[in-house]
Amino acid sequence: MQSESLSQTPALTLFPGLKPPHKTLLFHKICVLVITFLAYASFHASRKPPSIVKSVLGPTVPSNAAQVSNLSSYDTGWPPFNGTQGTHRLGELDLAFLTSYSIGMYFAGHVGDRIDLRLFLVFGMMGSGFFTILFGLGYWLDVHVLGFFVGVQIVCGVFQSIGWPCVVAVVGNWLGESKRGLIMGVWNSHTSVGNIIGSVVASGVLEFGWGWSFVVPGLLIILVGILVFLFLVVNPESMGFVHPGMDIEMSVDTRNVENLQKGESEETKLIESDNSDSSSAIGFLEAWKLPGVAPFAFCLFFSKLVAYTFLYWLPYYIKHTAVAGVHISHKTAGLLSTIFDIGGVLGGITAGFVSDLIEARAITAILFLFLSIPALASYRIFGSLSMLMNISLMFLSGFLVNGPYSLITTAVAADLGTQSLNDRNSRALATVTAIIDGTGSVGAALGPLLAGYISTRGWNSVFFMLILSIFFAGLFLIRIARTEIREKLSGK
Repeated sequence: MQSESLSQTPALTLFPGLKPPHKTLLFHKICVLVITFLAYASFHASRKPPSIVKSVLGPTVPSNAAQVSNLSSYDTGWPPFNGTQGTHRLGELDLAFLTSYSIGMYFAGHVGDRIDLRLFLVFGMMGSGFFTILFGLGYWLDVHVLGFFVGVQIVCGVFQSIGWPCVVAVVGNWLGESKRGLIMGVWNSHTSVGNIIGSVVASGVLEFGWGWSFVVPGLLIILVGILVFLFLVVNPESMGFVHPGMDIEMSVDTRNVENLQKGESEETKLIESDNSDSSSAIGFLEAWKLPGVAPFAFCLFFSKLVAYTFLYWLPYYIKHTAVAGVHISHKTAGLLSTIFDIGGVLGGITAGFVSDLIEARAITAILFLFLSIPALASYRIFGSLSMLMNISLMFLSGFLVNGPYSLITTAVAADLGTQSLNDRNSRALATVTAIIDGTGSVGAALGPLLAGYISTRGWNSVFFMLILSIFFAGLFLIRIARTEIREKLSGK
């Protein structure tokens, strides 16, 4: 839980005309969920352009050009990405961003537990927007130096790493454990919604020059950052409510303050004592030792490797794989890739709902992971037969791949960050979230890089890598799943 001294740089009040009792705890929860949803959706929207412009920057003309329905003037590529090593360079560009992102995640979580989350989040959004725009300016400045693009992506990755620990910590401050999986599953659809928005926007302006595919999403995250700065409230205490995990609403008007001073409410005094005891942030190594953190972190390593390979290479794969014997345009490939994210939205919500229903996060994650193996194999084998088959299998793959990824990065991280061993210290939320997602982001950095190299041998090799990664992701959760099964059988 954020201490009072850390959390409260004043924010403006949404709907100032509304007064209590209309402004209930539920009202503020909804406001926080909406604002943080928009914030992280804008992060992912600004992260999507590199995947959309890959087929424009890199070597794009297939050997069977006679079957291509939409070759355009920008199929010549953009040096230094259009040579024989073009896919390697593009993979290295992803590596630069995701490596700095994963390293920055660990530091961002540590810092986020100690300073004003709202200002820290806004700082990350503004920096992300600026460097996303700077990458796009390379189009008009006619930049062809690999070091420029790599350097911009490294710095942008650091700023992007600030977003996730901040938004999860803020949401964790406001939500109790009841129906957390379902609520956070719906809320975590911001990842896929952001990908969809980024894909549609970047693809829509691509014909005017690939630079616009970066500039417009960059401006979007800056605008949303202003919204966050003005209206985001970090924790319920600043609005007169106790932490939702205490299952009590408490107005901090003068009467209650007097009651506390007089000792008329022993329960409230215990709450105050608990808040005081848990005000210190947990250490990085201590957070690693919390039960369940390491297995879920390494599971996410492989799960996120798969998800980010699709995030960065799916439009390129669609563009270079004939569907019913026909290659589609850059714009159509970018738009078609959103089907994977639409499946991801429903997959994340379903995984959260199922995990709440059976009260078993690991079992739910393993179920989705192992079902995604035949789904990915089917997409590779049968996806090229027809457009309907391609869309259906892409949707199913997104549904199953993003389900456990969404569950682990939200409900699981919040559960582990506020578990009883930690005395419900929500100030560990950003640190635990950063450990889990930071470890996952190392996998996210490796996946696109490996895809860039392995794709030169053929896409069957890439899909084999993805399936193998999912298998290992499931293995890390088997021990926890066995524990959950034993608890169910024993009636605990």
